[in-house]
Amino acid sequence: MDFQLAIIGGGPAGYSAAEAAGKAGLSVVLFEKNALGGVCLNEGCIPTKTLLYSAKVFDGARNASKYAVKADNVSFDLAKIVSRRQKVVRKLVLGIKNKMSESGVTVVTGEAYIQDKNTIKCGDEVYKCEKLMLCTGSKTFVPPVKGLEKIDFWTHREALDCKELPESLVIIGGGVIGMEFASYFCSLGVKVTVVEMTSEILGGIDKEIASLLRAEYTKKGINFMLDAKVTEICNGESGKVTVKYQTADGEGCVESAKLLVSAGRHACTEGYGLENLSLEFTPQHRIMVDTKTMMTSIDGVYACGDITGFSMLAHTAVREAEVAVSHICGKDDNMSYKAIPGVVYTNPEVASVGMTEEMAKAVGFDYKVMKLPMAYAGRFVAENEGVNGICKVITTSNDTIIGAHILGNPASELIVIAGMMIERGKKLEDFKKFVFPHPTVGEIFREF
Repeated sequence: MDFQLAIIGGGPAGYSAAEAAGKAGLSVVLFEKNALGGVCLNEGCIPTKTLLYSAKVFDGARNASKYAVKADNVSFDLAKIVSRRQKVVRKLVLGIKNKMSESGVTVVTGEAYIQDKNTIKCGDEVYKCEKLMLCTGSKTFVPPVKGLEKIDFWTHREALDCKELPESLVIIGGGVIGMEFASYFCSLGVKVTVVEMTSEILGGIDKEIASLLRAEYTKKGINFMLDAKVTEICNGESGKVTVKYQTADGEGCVESAKLLVSAGRHACTEGYGLENLSLEFTPQHRIMVDTKTMMTSIDGVYACGDITGFSMLAHTAVREAEVAVSHICGKDDNMSYKAIPGVVYTNPEVASVGMTEEMAKAVGFDYKVMKLPMAYAGRFVAENEGVNGICKVITTSNDTIIGAHILGNPASELIVIAGMMIERGKKLEDFKKFVFPHPTVGEIFREF
């Protein structure tokens, strides 16, 4: 079977590329060994946010008295929370299947193996293609900690299916995934401890914002162990897990009923014949691409998503896929990583785009930092009784916006405003040239 474009991997990059190419009139075959939607839809972004929203609603009901609403004896049904998550995923997977059908994409379920850049084998079938796109995503990284192989631990996948809450939970890793699960289980009453080997949670996020979020969750009962390197894990008493760690002050340990390992992700670059392409790799073993076109070192072979290593985020993968298809179709389009937003869907949310203060300092920028309490927005005050947050904007010396960081709901919906300003090279004063609806939380940008 002959196609103009073959895509390996049906996650955000893969299915977005397939849809765009199909609508452009190309004949497309998409290979996915598990389920359309990839990790993001089936066991990552969407299911996690579904669980987190249930926890957020529960938090809101428990604190309803702040808004003069009586809600006594509030409880939750964990089995139904998990069931709803599964329902949401099924609905969205079906939506992607429909998109593939409407775009004329041939979807093949199975493990694709690359024989050369124009030949893919899947099962007993051989597929020929003019162009090849690699969208194989990433997988959970499990650190080589002594004793871990003897423990029945969770990764994000098992945590999503939890139908019986543990009394206590230790999470190794205070990154985005670790903090989102910490938020979820804390809201449901689990005693949570986060063990992080660096000096602050949420590496890559503005440190001041990360510190403020940590303070919020410390108030909620989460115990944070920073600068703590896990050295050994073993079974403790009464079926508990003992996590031993090393800090500058010496050795310590913490026990819990369950262990969640959330130490990051690694790009999937093995098992599908990549060695037959002789591609160039970065020192971090990510596929090297031309960032304007997403083409690899081999003509006609493209790579998008987590395997490029620029940003392990679904929305980055989607945009990379669009740029790659544009290049295949001869359209002028370039990938830009100048303003990639990142969000942590805790409660309160954290959102960040552009440069952090630490990044600006590291590259020697003559920068300025401006901060406002979220209470400067009337809508925020009306909807967040007794709670505050912060909006932080970073500019160059001539007021060109280079970064924005928000702690407070709904940060995830606001950050794109700042992102578009950064992408277009706008200045702080340009916020005032746009009419924001009133009252909205986003109006805070006009206050700078």
